[in-house]
Amino acid sequence: MTFKVYGTFEGLPPGLQLIQYRIVGTEQWKSLKSPFKHNGSFTALLATLDWEWDYETETSGQTSVQIELRQPDGLVSNKLYYFECGMAGADETFGETSEPIVRTPSGGPLAELVADANLDAVQARSGAEAALVSRYGFHMDLDAGPVTYEEVFATLPAGFAVDVWEITGAALKSVLAYPNAQGWVLTPSSSLRYTLEGGAVTEMTLNGVPVTDDQVIRIAANYILVGGYEGFPRWPGVTNVYRGGPDDRGALATYLVKNSPVSAPAGDRVTVR
Repeated sequence: MTFKVYGTFEGLPPGLQLIQYRIVGTEQWKSLKSPFKHNGSFTALLATLDWEWDYETETSGQTSVQIELRQPDGLVSNKLYYFECGMAGADETFGETSEPIVRTPSGGPLAELVADANLDAVQARSGAEAALVSRYGFHMDLDAGPVTYEEVFATLPAGFAVDVWEITGAALKSVLAYPNAQGWVLTPSSSLRYTLEGGAVTEMTLNGVPVTDDQVIRIAANYILVGGYEGFPRWPGVTNVYRGGPDDRGALATYLVKNSPVSAPAGDRVTVR
């Protein structure tokens, strides 16, 4: 199994900064430079690790890594950055919901939650501006209370990777306007809203600003959706600009933990007239 370890550095002084780090247990310090214009924060790939893992043996292989930092002022950080890999137990919890989060025939609050989670998972590293999901992939609602791994798995059993694609406003409108036989629509993250009327997209905004036909937008979506499955058309003229995001189950679990307790989105990002 191959893992890429990213670190996000915040609170940096202006200008180019040299940062040193090493994996705990190794002697060699590695160096990276921040972008000259970083607004106090940037994300970088720190290490690529290949681990042996046997799914039938719970304790086989390496399951964690710690990274030690030297701060820009030359002091050694007293914080260790840590992550753990392995199959979660069915009863292990990932945050909680403050109310039921349900599906509707067109997508609804659950689809909006997953779209938000997908965007959050890849935005910092890819520059994604919005995410789109299809109701097709959701098999169960989320009940109120602690969310177990079993519930996350049952909700999103396929586990598709979240990639990022560039598409023009005109092409995106043509995809969103497609008359799905089941009456489904593609559900966006909170940054994107649109109106369907008479088989066409009559309004679309990105972060509250109307989308133009020649505008190029970065959208987080899985390759199945972009390829023209799940009752929707193949996306025309797209360019893949980022691969390496987590699967949608991991994105959802992480989002729930980061924002717990999570309430249901309003389910109002798509207007059908």
